[in-house]
Amino acid sequence: MRPREPVLPRIQGPADLKNLDRAQLEQLAGEIRAFILEKLSPVGGHLASSLGVVELTVALHRVFDSPEDRIIWDVGHQCYAHKILTGRRDRFGTIRQAGGLSGFPKRSESPHDAFGTGHSSTSISAALGMAVARDLAGEARKVVAVIGDGSMTAGLAFEGLNHAGHLDRDLVVVLNDNEMSISPNVGALSSYLSRILTGDLYSRFRKDVEEFLKAIPSLGGAMARLAKRVEEHVKGFFSPGMLFEELGFTYVGPIDGHNVGHLVAAFENVKKFRKPVLVHVVTQKGRGFPPAEKAPTRFHGVGPFDPCNGRSRPGSGAAPSYTAVFRDTLIELAEKDPRIVAITAAMPEGTGLDGFRERFPDRFFDVGIAEQHAVTFAAGLAAEGWKPVVAVYSTFLQRAYDQIVHDVALQGLPVVFALDRAGLVGADGPTHHGAFDLSYLRHVPGVAVLAPADEDELRHALATALALGRPAAVRYPRGPGAGASLEGPPRPWPAAEGRLVLGDPADPGVAVVSAGTVAKAVRQAVERARAEGVQASWFDARYVKPLDREGIVGLASRARGLVTVEENALAGGFGSAVLECLVDEGVALPRVRRLGLPDRFVEHGTQEELRRSVGLDADAVYAAIRDLAG
Repeated sequence: MRPREPVLPRIQGPADLKNLDRAQLEQLAGEIRAFILEKLSPVGGHLASSLGVVELTVALHRVFDSPEDRIIWDVGHQCYAHKILTGRRDRFGTIRQAGGLSGFPKRSESPHDAFGTGHSSTSISAALGMAVARDLAGEARKVVAVIGDGSMTAGLAFEGLNHAGHLDRDLVVVLNDNEMSISPNVGALSSYLSRILTGDLYSRFRKDVEEFLKAIPSLGGAMARLAKRVEEHVKGFFSPGMLFEELGFTYVGPIDGHNVGHLVAAFENVKKFRKPVLVHVVTQKGRGFPPAEKAPTRFHGVGPFDPCNGRSRPGSGAAPSYTAVFRDTLIELAEKDPRIVAITAAMPEGTGLDGFRERFPDRFFDVGIAEQHAVTFAAGLAAEGWKPVVAVYSTFLQRAYDQIVHDVALQGLPVVFALDRAGLVGADGPTHHGAFDLSYLRHVPGVAVLAPADEDELRHALATALALGRPAAVRYPRGPGAGASLEGPPRPWPAAEGRLVLGDPADPGVAVVSAGTVAKAVRQAVERARAEGVQASWFDARYVKPLDREGIVGLASRARGLVTVEENALAGGFGSAVLECLVDEGVALPRVRRLGLPDRFVEHGTQEELRRSVGLDADAVYAAIRDLAG
């Protein structure tokens, strides 16, 4: 039999899908999967989610007319097939690398990326805004939001649904139901259908109907047909469709998300509607790659791997990650203090709390993708005498800013925020860099902010935060630790006390004051300067708030120059705090250099590349020391 001609090389844009038949569309889906595996295996990326939506993506671009029709991908980590089909196939091998394609939809990258995403649950609200804008302009395009069932656990998604149903605009919402977000979903909504259709209430209701119908045997076949109709109506009454219908949407589904023909037919019909429609599509995360099908959480965001068996490629034997050190330290502290509880927002593996969950299942809580709820839930626990630790990526805690202020800080409740991925995260880029936490936390009254310099300090910083008896945050980066030895059991630090690591306190020369794990670059730079005969010193602040005012003032008042270093936005960050302190104390300021993240969004690349590009590597710190030393 003659082999079929490949389809993917002929696809330069969505318009090329319009004349493909069903067999060709199915072939195209298989070729896209193979292409994703080929290109991602050397570099890694968001694999399982992208493999799960290949047929869905093909069907959407077959039926709708992007970029005229707007397609908004919620979160966006599942957009790889979309990028391949919209003219970026030749550059796909550069994804998430410096100067290459973003791993998420990005408006500046392509007109087919209708809305930039990276955080969950924004698609429905954004799509509704676009639909209203279309109507105000008297235009006729379609607007489609694609949202996963995990993202539907966030309140923002329901705020959008509620408003969309009220406005009754032409809008299509595709609910991609794979029973997963990053980790298995939690919460009432994610199990709504399976729970209702197997639950006691539905079973009792159906049984009562059956008993009633059996009592009227004379009606025979007619009654049997009636019984079937009654069962279908009861099922419809209890299904998720009822929820969305009540919100003002026409519910369509569930549809097999891997049957291209069914998807195309459904979207062709839905395209004719002029009202809010929700299309429920059931998919499998990791589809077509057995290792990812079996372990979708592991293959959510994966490093380089063998495309034959899914095994990770050998690493460099680096030190344990900061996340792993946090995990082990929290378990160690919780062994001694039964009041410690741990909370995550759908990221038990990503934050290291999967280990805590195994050890203390009754003291672990995954609230789903609901950071606002996580913080106020923690506040309620703290109000009753417990010690909640909310482990969350720095960039995601931004979503709960009001809850930090109003529900935690205003009441002085001892909630601890463990901020993973603080600073530059690397390939995930600007939506995921933890660039702002020092700025948005240090001005909140009563909140202590700790920035440990290495993995050993992280252990003691966590113990300190738990012992303070007030709101506290501990920030630490993505990736391996600095290789520091872990000294003794975790123990609280003295209040607001930094340490002079290198240099003479009486004659500090150029004093470098740092916060956090920039310490590694700072140490290298100071040691290099001192080896060249430059009088220089290094002060590890540990506390960003409250500052060690005595230590910093004493050092700065005798220094010939001052360098502050942080992996946070310079605006309102640690360097600003140091200068505010010196001004308030009436110190005659020496010449000053503030090193940190610039007033722009930093793009994606490796952490090393990004630190070098923004002037946060050892060479940049050394250059600042030499400049101030004259």
